[in-house]
Amino acid sequence: MSQIALQYEALERTPISEAPFRHVVVPNFVREEDLQTLINLMPEMRSGGSFPPEGLKLHPTVKALTKELQGPRLKKIVAEKFGLDIESAPSMLTLRGRTREKDGRIHRDSEAKLVTILLYLNPESAAWSAQEGCLRLLNGPDNLEDYDVEVKPAHGTLLIFPNGPKTWHGHRQYVGPRYTIQLNYMATNNKARYELRRHRLSALFKRLSFAR
Repeated sequence: MSQIALQYEALERTPISEAPFRHVVVPNFVREEDLQTLINLMPEMRSGGSFPPEGLKLHPTVKALTKELQGPRLKKIVAEKFGLDIESAPSMLTLRGRTREKDGRIHRDSEAKLVTILLYLNPESAAWSAQEGCLRLLNGPDNLEDYDVEVKPAHGTLLIFPNGPKTWHGHRQYVGPRYTIQLNYMATNNKARYELRRHRLSALFKRLSFAR
């Protein structure tokens, strides 16, 4: 397998949900028949945190997927669906392979990130059924149980939302493997440029670490 067939048409058909903030959830954006193969090809990430793809040894299929996600087709659909002017917005993509005790605390993403896109690459799990590690879209910053939507991080599900002052999210504590690809369309201000520079430095550091 050299190419994963992403379900763009399903994204185009799925309406925007307004509560608790504008977002769209697309199950099986990666089809089930492709998902397990892709999971088996994901790089081992023994530590938590985000890894730029340049800092990992990626299988060609995974590398092709990261390039496809950063391509023009997804950006065009997101721009049209949410009415955003992001044609010139730089993209920043990271991968996560493990979730730590401290992960999942209530937060909003940085103002430098105009749009957050999360692609979950995990099989079904008893943890997800127990609501551990399932991302919650919250009504406010104070209570993890005050949520409108809970997204199970499985089945190739895609979640997209433009960032804003009320885009609070988080999840119940979960420690263990939890594969996520995160793509952000970035602003072009100083803060965004700083985050992109830090992203590139992180990729260099992690690439050198893996080379040892």
